[in-house]
Amino acid sequence: MPTYRYTGRNPSGELVDGTLEAASAEAVATQLTRRDLIPIEIGEFVESAENNVLGVKHIFKHAISLEELIVFSRQMYSLNKSGVPIIRGLMGLEGSVRNEAFREVLHDVIESLESGVDLATSMSRHPHIFSELYISVIHVGENSGHLDIAFKQVAKYLELERETKKRIGAATRYPLFVLMAIVVAVGVINVFVVPAFAKLFESFKAELPWQTKVLIWSSDFTLNNWHWILLITAGITLGYRFYINTSAGRLQWDRVKLKLPLVGVIFERINLGRFARTYAMVARAGLPVIQALSVVGNAVGNTYVAQKIQGMRTSIQHGESFSRTATNSGLFSPLVLQMISVGEETGSIDDLLDEVADFYEQEVDYDLKVMADRIEPILLLAVAGMVLILALGVFLPMWDLSGVVR
Repeated sequence: MPTYRYTGRNPSGELVDGTLEAASAEAVATQLTRRDLIPIEIGEFVESAENNVLGVKHIFKHAISLEELIVFSRQMYSLNKSGVPIIRGLMGLEGSVRNEAFREVLHDVIESLESGVDLATSMSRHPHIFSELYISVIHVGENSGHLDIAFKQVAKYLELERETKKRIGAATRYPLFVLMAIVVAVGVINVFVVPAFAKLFESFKAELPWQTKVLIWSSDFTLNNWHWILLITAGITLGYRFYINTSAGRLQWDRVKLKLPLVGVIFERINLGRFARTYAMVARAGLPVIQALSVVGNAVGNTYVAQKIQGMRTSIQHGESFSRTATNSGLFSPLVLQMISVGEETGSIDDLLDEVADFYEQEVDYDLKVMADRIEPILLLAVAGMVLILALGVFLPMWDLSGVVR
Protein backbone atom coordinates (compact mmCIF):
# COMPACT_ATOMS: atom_id res chain seq x y z
CA MET A 1 0.00 0.00 0.00
CA PRO A 2 1.51 3.41 -0.97
CA THR A 3 2.46 6.07 1.55
CA TYR A 4 1.22 9.64 1.25
CA ARG A 5 2.48 12.85 2.79
CA TYR A 6 -0.23 15.35 3.75
CA THR A 7 -0.49 18.94 4.97
CA GLY A 8 -3.67 20.25 6.55
CA ARG A 9 -5.14 22.53 9.20
CA ASN A 10 -6.82 21.51 12.43
CA PRO A 11 -9.95 23.25 13.85
CA SER A 12 -7.66 25.79 15.55
CA GLY A 13 -6.17 26.78 12.21
CA GLU A 14 -2.72 25.30 12.91
CA LEU A 15 -0.75 23.54 10.19
CA VAL A 16 -0.46 19.78 10.61
CA ASP A 17 1.61 17.46 8.43
CA GLY A 18 2.51 13.79 8.44
CA THR A 19 2.27 10.57 6.46
CA LEU A 20 -0.45 7.96 6.02
CA GLU A 21 -0.70 4.63 4.26
CA ALA A 22 -3.77 4.37 2.07
CA ALA A 23 -4.99 2.90 -1.19
CA SER A 24 -5.31 6.34 -2.82
CA ALA A 25 -5.09 10.06 -2.18
CA GLU A 26 -8.88 10.16 -1.89
CA ALA A 27 -8.68 7.66 0.97
CA VAL A 28 -6.11 9.87 2.72
CA ALA A 29 -8.40 12.88 2.31
CA THR A 30 -11.29 10.89 3.79
CA GLN A 31 -9.20 9.90 6.82
CA LEU A 32 -8.11 13.50 7.38
CA THR A 33 -11.69 14.75 7.16
CA ARG A 34 -12.76 12.22 9.80
CA ARG A 35 -10.03 13.65 12.04
CA ASP A 36 -11.49 17.18 11.58
CA LEU A 37 -8.52 18.25 9.46
CA ILE A 38 -8.86 20.37 6.31
CA PRO A 39 -6.43 18.94 3.72
CA ILE A 40 -4.30 21.50 1.92
CA GLU A 41 -1.92 19.28 -0.02
CA ILE A 42 -1.62 15.52 -0.46
CA GLY A 43 1.39 13.99 -2.22
CA GLU A 44 2.62 10.49 -2.86
CA PHE A 45 6.03 9.39 -1.64
CA VAL A 46 8.19 8.16 -4.52
CA GLU A 47 11.75 6.81 -4.49
CA SER A 48 14.21 9.09 -6.27
CA ALA A 49 16.51 7.13 -8.60
CA GLU A 50 19.26 9.77 -8.52
CA ASN A 51 19.84 10.29 -4.80
CA ASN A 52 17.83 7.45 -3.27
CA VAL A 53 15.82 9.81 -1.09
CA LEU A 54 12.11 10.19 -0.67
CA GLY A 55 10.45 12.95 -2.63
CA VAL A 56 6.88 14.13 -2.95
CA LYS A 57 5.08 13.62 -6.22
CA HIS A 58 2.41 16.27 -6.68
CA ILE A 59 -0.82 14.94 -8.07
CA PHE A 60 -2.00 18.04 -9.94
CA LYS A 61 -0.39 21.41 -10.55
CA HIS A 62 -2.40 23.57 -12.94
CA ALA A 63 -3.29 27.25 -13.02
CA ILE A 64 -6.36 29.04 -14.33
CA SER A 65 -7.22 32.70 -14.68
CA LEU A 66 -9.11 34.69 -12.07
CA GLU A 67 -11.90 35.29 -14.58
CA GLU A 68 -12.45 31.55 -15.05
CA LEU A 69 -12.55 30.98 -11.30
CA ILE A 70 -15.11 33.76 -10.86
CA VAL A 71 -17.32 32.33 -13.62
CA PHE A 72 -17.00 28.84 -12.10
CA SER A 73 -17.97 30.11 -8.64
CA ARG A 74 -20.98 32.01 -10.02
CA GLN A 75 -22.12 28.95 -11.97
CA MET A 76 -21.77 26.71 -8.91
CA TYR A 77 -23.80 29.21 -6.89
CA SER A 78 -26.61 29.17 -9.47
CA LEU A 79 -26.58 25.37 -9.76
CA ASN A 80 -26.64 24.81 -5.99
CA LYS A 81 -29.35 27.41 -5.50
CA SER A 82 -31.45 25.63 -8.14
CA GLY A 83 -31.06 22.32 -6.31
CA VAL A 84 -28.87 20.60 -8.92
CA PRO A 85 -26.72 17.86 -7.32
CA ILE A 86 -23.02 18.76 -7.05
CA ILE A 87 -21.68 15.93 -9.20
CA ARG A 88 -24.26 16.50 -11.90
CA GLY A 89 -23.56 20.23 -11.92
CA LEU A 90 -19.80 19.69 -12.12
CA MET A 91 -20.25 17.26 -15.00
CA GLY A 92 -22.18 19.89 -16.90
CA LEU A 93 -19.50 22.50 -16.23
CA GLU A 94 -16.77 20.07 -17.24
CA GLY A 95 -18.29 19.74 -20.67
CA SER A 96 -18.61 23.51 -21.15
CA VAL A 97 -15.20 24.61 -19.90
CA ARG A 98 -12.82 25.60 -22.71
CA ASN A 99 -9.64 25.54 -20.63
CA GLU A 100 -8.33 21.99 -20.92
CA ALA A 101 -6.32 22.23 -17.69
CA PHE A 102 -9.39 23.38 -15.76
CA ARG A 103 -11.41 20.60 -17.37
CA GLU A 104 -8.91 18.05 -16.04
CA VAL A 105 -9.17 19.58 -12.57
CA LEU A 106 -12.98 19.39 -12.61
CA HIS A 107 -12.77 15.79 -13.81
CA ASP A 108 -10.50 14.93 -10.88
CA VAL A 109 -12.86 16.68 -8.44
CA ILE A 110 -15.80 14.70 -9.84
CA GLU A 111 -13.93 11.40 -9.46
CA SER A 112 -13.01 12.33 -5.91
CA LEU A 113 -16.63 13.15 -5.09
CA GLU A 114 -17.81 9.87 -6.59
CA SER A 115 -15.39 8.00 -4.31
CA GLY A 116 -17.10 9.53 -1.28
CA VAL A 117 -14.86 12.52 -0.52
CA ASP A 118 -16.47 15.87 0.26
CA LEU A 119 -16.16 18.85 -2.08
CA ALA A 120 -13.75 20.94 0.02
CA THR A 121 -11.33 18.04 0.36
CA SER A 122 -11.58 17.27 -3.35
CA MET A 123 -10.76 20.89 -4.18
CA SER A 124 -7.86 20.93 -1.73
CA ARG A 125 -6.03 18.52 -4.05
CA HIS A 126 -5.46 21.58 -6.28
CA PRO A 127 -4.00 24.29 -4.01
CA HIS A 128 -2.58 26.19 -7.01
CA ILE A 129 -6.15 26.85 -8.16
CA PHE A 130 -8.34 26.81 -5.05
CA SER A 131 -6.71 28.85 -2.29
CA GLU A 132 -6.90 28.00 1.39
CA LEU A 133 -9.46 30.77 1.81
CA TYR A 134 -11.60 29.35 -0.99
CA ILE A 135 -11.47 25.83 0.43
CA SER A 136 -12.20 26.97 3.99
CA VAL A 137 -15.35 28.86 2.97
CA ILE A 138 -16.57 25.91 0.88
CA HIS A 139 -15.84 23.57 3.80
CA VAL A 140 -17.98 25.68 6.15
CA GLY A 141 -20.71 25.96 3.51
CA GLU A 142 -20.85 22.17 3.13
CA ASN A 143 -21.02 21.54 6.86
CA SER A 144 -23.70 24.21 7.44
CA GLY A 145 -25.83 23.25 4.44
CA HIS A 146 -25.34 26.63 2.74
CA LEU A 147 -23.00 25.69 -0.08
CA ASP A 148 -24.75 28.06 -2.49
CA ILE A 149 -24.09 31.03 -0.19
CA ALA A 150 -20.47 29.93 0.19
CA PHE A 151 -19.94 29.98 -3.59
CA LYS A 152 -21.66 33.36 -3.80
CA GLN A 153 -19.36 34.78 -1.12
CA VAL A 154 -16.13 33.57 -2.74
CA ALA A 155 -17.34 34.78 -6.15
CA LYS A 156 -18.01 38.26 -4.76
CA TYR A 157 -14.63 38.26 -3.01
CA LEU A 158 -12.81 37.27 -6.22
CA GLU A 159 -14.67 39.97 -8.16
CA LEU A 160 -13.54 42.60 -5.67
CA GLU A 161 -9.96 41.32 -6.01
CA ARG A 162 -10.24 41.64 -9.78
CA GLU A 163 -11.53 45.21 -9.52
CA THR A 164 -8.69 46.15 -7.18
CA LYS A 165 -6.11 44.80 -9.62
CA LYS A 166 -7.76 46.66 -12.49
CA ARG A 167 -7.69 49.94 -10.57
CA ILE A 168 -4.00 49.51 -9.75
CA GLY A 169 -3.21 48.58 -13.34
CA ALA A 170 -5.06 51.61 -14.69
CA ALA A 171 -3.26 53.96 -12.29
CA THR A 172 0.23 52.61 -13.03
CA ARG A 173 -0.12 52.10 -16.78
CA TYR A 174 0.68 55.70 -17.77
CA PRO A 175 3.75 56.12 -15.50
CA LEU A 176 5.19 52.77 -16.58
CA PHE A 177 4.65 53.63 -20.24
CA VAL A 178 6.45 56.98 -19.83
CA LEU A 179 9.34 55.37 -17.94
CA MET A 180 9.73 52.71 -20.64
CA ALA A 181 9.68 55.43 -23.31
CA ILE A 182 12.42 57.33 -21.44
CA VAL A 183 14.58 54.21 -21.15
CA VAL A 184 14.17 53.42 -24.86
CA ALA A 185 14.89 57.03 -25.83
CA VAL A 186 18.05 57.13 -23.73
CA GLY A 187 19.19 53.86 -25.26
CA VAL A 188 18.63 55.08 -28.83
CA ILE A 189 20.42 58.37 -28.10
CA ASN A 190 23.42 56.62 -26.55
CA VAL A 191 23.78 53.98 -29.25
CA PHE A 192 22.90 55.83 -32.45
CA VAL A 193 22.59 59.62 -32.06
CA VAL A 194 25.54 60.65 -29.89
CA PRO A 195 28.20 58.54 -31.70
CA ALA A 196 27.31 60.22 -35.00
CA PHE A 197 27.71 63.71 -33.51
CA ALA A 198 30.84 62.67 -31.59
CA LYS A 199 32.67 61.86 -34.84
CA LEU A 200 31.68 65.24 -36.25
CA PHE A 201 32.85 67.14 -33.16
CA GLU A 202 36.09 65.16 -33.00
CA SER A 203 36.99 66.06 -36.59
CA PHE A 204 37.04 69.80 -35.71
CA LYS A 205 39.09 69.24 -32.50
CA ALA A 206 37.25 72.05 -30.74
CA GLU A 207 36.70 72.45 -27.00
CA LEU A 208 33.35 70.89 -26.12
CA PRO A 209 30.94 72.02 -23.37
CA TRP A 210 30.54 69.75 -20.33
CA GLN A 211 27.02 68.69 -21.40
CA THR A 212 28.43 67.26 -24.63
CA LYS A 213 31.29 65.55 -22.79
CA VAL A 214 28.77 63.87 -20.48
CA LEU A 215 26.74 62.60 -23.45
CA ILE A 216 29.85 61.30 -25.24
CA TRP A 217 31.14 59.62 -22.07
CA SER A 218 27.75 57.99 -21.47
CA SER A 219 27.61 56.78 -25.07
CA ASP A 220 31.17 55.40 -25.01
CA PHE A 221 30.53 53.66 -21.70
CA THR A 222 27.34 52.04 -23.03
CA LEU A 223 28.92 50.88 -26.30
CA ASN A 224 32.09 49.54 -24.66
CA ASN A 225 30.42 47.85 -21.69
CA TRP A 226 26.98 46.86 -22.98
CA HIS A 227 27.61 43.18 -22.21
CA TRP A 228 28.56 44.02 -18.61
CA ILE A 229 25.49 46.23 -18.29
CA LEU A 230 23.23 43.42 -19.46
CA LEU A 231 25.01 40.91 -17.21
CA ILE A 232 24.77 43.12 -14.12
CA THR A 233 21.11 43.92 -14.85
CA ALA A 234 20.30 40.21 -15.22
CA GLY A 235 22.26 39.42 -12.05
CA ILE A 236 20.42 42.05 -10.04
CA THR A 237 17.05 40.83 -11.37
CA LEU A 238 17.79 37.17 -10.62
CA GLY A 239 19.26 38.04 -7.22
CA TYR A 240 16.18 40.08 -6.34
CA ARG A 241 13.85 37.26 -7.37
CA PHE A 242 15.88 34.71 -5.41
CA TYR A 243 15.94 36.94 -2.33
CA ILE A 244 12.22 37.66 -2.24
CA ASN A 245 11.50 33.94 -2.66
CA THR A 246 13.18 33.30 0.69
CA SER A 247 11.19 33.73 3.91
CA ALA A 248 13.42 36.50 5.26
CA GLY A 249 13.61 38.25 1.88
CA ARG A 250 9.86 38.20 1.33
CA LEU A 251 9.24 39.51 4.86
CA GLN A 252 11.76 42.33 4.43
CA TRP A 253 10.49 43.34 0.98
CA ASP A 254 6.83 43.28 2.06
CA ARG A 255 7.78 45.51 5.00
CA VAL A 256 9.73 47.93 2.79
CA LYS A 257 6.84 48.15 0.30
CA LEU A 258 4.63 49.67 2.97
CA LYS A 259 7.16 52.50 3.52
CA LEU A 260 7.83 53.42 -0.10
CA PRO A 261 7.09 57.06 -1.01
CA LEU A 262 3.84 57.71 -2.92
CA VAL A 263 2.85 54.03 -3.18
CA GLY A 264 3.55 52.65 0.32
CA VAL A 265 0.31 53.94 1.81
CA ILE A 266 -1.60 52.48 -1.13
CA PHE A 267 -0.10 49.02 -0.56
CA GLU A 268 -0.93 49.28 3.13
CA ARG A 269 -4.57 50.21 2.56
CA ILE A 270 -5.01 47.53 -0.09
CA ASN A 271 -3.74 44.87 2.33
CA LEU A 272 -5.86 46.13 5.22
CA GLY A 273 -8.94 46.38 3.02
CA ARG A 274 -8.31 42.81 1.89
CA PHE A 275 -7.99 41.73 5.54
CA ALA A 276 -11.26 43.40 6.52
CA ARG A 277 -13.16 42.04 3.52
CA THR A 278 -11.77 38.52 3.92
CA TYR A 279 -12.36 38.34 7.66
CA ALA A 280 -15.92 39.60 7.23
CA MET A 281 -16.54 36.87 4.67
CA VAL A 282 -15.10 33.97 6.69
CA ALA A 283 -16.75 35.21 9.90
CA ARG A 284 -20.09 35.38 8.09
CA ALA A 285 -19.44 31.88 6.77
CA GLY A 286 -19.10 30.62 10.35
CA LEU A 287 -15.37 29.99 10.83
CA PRO A 288 -14.12 30.28 14.43
CA VAL A 289 -12.06 33.40 15.19
CA ILE A 290 -8.74 31.55 15.53
CA GLN A 291 -9.14 29.63 12.28
CA ALA A 292 -10.53 32.70 10.52
CA LEU A 293 -7.44 34.77 11.40
CA SER A 294 -5.18 31.97 10.21
CA VAL A 295 -6.95 31.82 6.86
CA VAL A 296 -7.09 35.60 6.49
CA GLY A 297 -3.39 35.96 7.30
CA ASN A 298 -2.53 33.77 4.34
CA ALA A 299 -4.90 35.69 2.04
CA VAL A 300 -3.80 39.30 2.53
CA GLY A 301 -0.86 38.94 0.13
CA ASN A 302 1.74 40.60 2.39
CA THR A 303 4.01 38.56 4.67
CA TYR A 304 4.61 41.41 7.10
CA VAL A 305 0.89 42.13 7.54
CA ALA A 306 0.24 38.38 7.77
CA GLN A 307 2.79 38.17 10.59
CA LYS A 308 0.93 40.92 12.46
CA ILE A 309 -2.37 39.07 11.94
CA GLN A 310 -0.85 35.84 13.25
CA GLY A 311 0.25 37.84 16.29
CA MET A 312 -3.38 38.89 16.77
CA ARG A 313 -4.37 35.24 16.53
CA THR A 314 -1.86 34.26 19.22
CA SER A 315 -3.05 37.04 21.54
CA ILE A 316 -6.68 35.97 21.13
CA GLN A 317 -5.67 32.40 21.98
CA HIS A 318 -4.23 33.80 25.22
CA GLY A 319 -7.57 35.38 26.08
CA GLU A 320 -7.35 38.95 24.78
CA SER A 321 -10.26 40.56 22.94
CA PHE A 322 -10.29 41.12 19.18
CA SER A 323 -10.35 44.91 19.52
CA ARG A 324 -7.39 44.94 21.95
CA THR A 325 -5.27 42.72 19.72
CA ALA A 326 -6.15 44.91 16.73
CA THR A 327 -5.00 47.98 18.70
CA ASN A 328 -1.74 46.31 19.74
CA SER A 329 -0.99 45.24 16.16
CA GLY A 330 -0.51 48.88 15.09
CA LEU A 331 -2.09 48.18 11.72
CA PHE A 332 -5.34 50.11 11.96
CA SER A 333 -6.32 53.77 12.26
CA PRO A 334 -8.29 55.00 15.33
CA LEU A 335 -11.50 55.23 13.28
CA VAL A 336 -11.21 51.61 12.14
CA LEU A 337 -10.35 50.45 15.68
CA GLN A 338 -13.48 52.18 16.96
CA MET A 339 -15.60 50.38 14.37
CA ILE A 340 -14.00 47.04 15.30
CA SER A 341 -14.72 47.70 18.99
CA VAL A 342 -18.36 48.54 18.28
CA GLY A 343 -18.71 45.48 16.08
CA GLU A 344 -17.30 43.24 18.79
CA GLU A 345 -19.67 44.67 21.40
CA THR A 346 -22.77 44.39 19.20
CA GLY A 347 -21.86 40.99 17.68
CA SER A 348 -21.88 42.37 14.14
CA ILE A 349 -18.17 42.57 13.50
CA ASP A 350 -18.59 41.04 10.03
CA ASP A 351 -20.90 43.86 8.89
CA LEU A 352 -18.68 46.57 10.35
CA LEU A 353 -15.56 45.04 8.81
CA ASP A 354 -17.34 45.14 5.47
CA GLU A 355 -17.78 48.87 6.06
CA VAL A 356 -14.08 49.09 6.99
CA ALA A 357 -13.22 47.38 3.70
CA ASP A 358 -15.43 49.87 1.82
CA PHE A 359 -13.64 52.72 3.62
CA TYR A 360 -10.21 51.40 2.65
CA GLU A 361 -11.27 50.84 -0.96
CA GLN A 362 -12.50 54.42 -1.21
CA GLU A 363 -9.20 55.60 0.26
CA VAL A 364 -7.30 53.49 -2.28
CA ASP A 365 -9.29 55.03 -5.14
CA TYR A 366 -8.48 58.52 -3.85
CA ASP A 367 -4.79 57.63 -3.29
CA LEU A 368 -4.48 56.25 -6.81
CA LYS A 369 -5.86 59.48 -8.27
CA VAL A 370 -3.53 61.57 -6.09
CA MET A 371 -0.59 59.36 -7.03
CA ALA A 372 -1.28 59.92 -10.72
CA ASP A 373 -1.47 63.69 -10.13
CA ARG A 374 1.82 63.64 -8.23
CA ILE A 375 3.73 61.38 -10.59
CA GLU A 376 2.74 63.25 -13.75
CA PRO A 377 4.77 66.43 -13.02
CA ILE A 378 7.73 64.30 -11.90
CA LEU A 379 7.67 62.44 -15.20
CA LEU A 380 7.31 65.70 -17.13
CA LEU A 381 10.35 67.11 -15.32
CA ALA A 382 12.33 63.95 -16.12
CA VAL A 383 11.42 64.17 -19.81
CA ALA A 384 12.15 67.90 -19.88
CA GLY A 385 15.52 67.33 -18.20
CA MET A 386 16.44 64.65 -20.71
CA VAL A 387 15.46 66.88 -23.64
CA LEU A 388 17.36 69.84 -22.13
CA ILE A 389 20.58 67.86 -21.68
CA LEU A 390 20.27 66.46 -25.18
CA ALA A 391 19.64 69.89 -26.69
CA LEU A 392 22.50 71.53 -24.80
CA GLY A 393 24.85 68.64 -25.46
CA VAL A 394 24.19 68.57 -29.20
CA PHE A 395 23.33 72.11 -30.24
CA LEU A 396 25.79 74.12 -28.12
CA PRO A 397 28.87 72.61 -29.78
CA MET A 398 27.19 72.92 -33.17
CA TRP A 399 26.82 76.67 -32.58
CA ASP A 400 30.46 76.86 -31.49
CA LEU A 401 31.57 74.88 -34.53
CA SER A 402 29.68 77.20 -36.83
CA GLY A 403 31.79 80.04 -35.43
CA VAL A 404 34.99 78.01 -35.92
CA VAL A 405 34.06 77.30 -39.54
CA ARG A 406 33.44 80.98 -40.21
